[in-house]
Amino acid sequence: MQQTNKKNQAGFSLMELLVSLTITLVVMSIAVTMLARTLNVRTRENEHVDELGDVQRALNIMSREIANSGFNLTTNGIVAADSNAERIRIRANLNKFNTTDGFTPEAKRGIGEGLPGEDKGEDITYFVNTADNTNYLARWDDLAPAPKGTVLANRVTSIGFYYFDRKVTYTQDRDNCRITNPLDDAGVAQAEVTPDNAKFVVIVVCIRTPKVGTEGSPGYQPEFHTLLISDVALRNSRLNKY
Repeated sequence: MQQTNKKNQAGFSLMELLVSLTITLVVMSIAVTMLARTLNVRTRENEHVDELGDVQRALNIMSREIANSGFNLTTNGIVAADSNAERIRIRANLNKFNTTDGFTPEAKRGIGEGLPGEDKGEDITYFVNTADNTNYLARWDDLAPAPKGTVLANRVTSIGFYYFDRKVTYTQDRDNCRITNPLDDAGVAQAEVTPDNAKFVVIVVCIRTPKVGTEGSPGYQPEFHTLLISDVALRNSRLNKY
């Protein structure tokens, strides 16, 4: 029968075990904190990508419809009384020719009189509406048989419309969500015109991405603004150059 010499047995003392557990907990705590910060940043970037996708689709719709404004009309199609730097109302007569006697001249053109059979998409207003602590980009169709609103994009900080009588270049001011220093092809400064005299519209949509974390701490991501801009030539305003 063999006997084991207890003096030759090795093991951890209680103090060694406590030290190793403490080191393990510290390392795991650091790892979990870094992982949480990374996930926060990743979540913010995913939301930002989704916002960009929504706004880009909205800009495509807006640009197409604004470019068609004034079709078969005697104006550029922008309703000056309902258009400004933050909203735009456009009208068009895409495929309606109403020649019924007794109607007003505008009704004969088939626009905005609430007549049966009028076409949707011929009297549109774009604006940013605030509701439930979020801003959304709205499209309002005001024609018969019933007005209808559509949300094109969520979490939009602001929208701006700039009206010019010719094509311009400009400087982007992301901090203030706007464009500045509009110039024509010859480099001459250009002032805005009233909406009903516009031949060129610049649409600026601003998205604010909030900060993550505390400044100076690991994983901190500062707030920033993204501008999405569309230059739209009003093709039905008898432009000679475009």
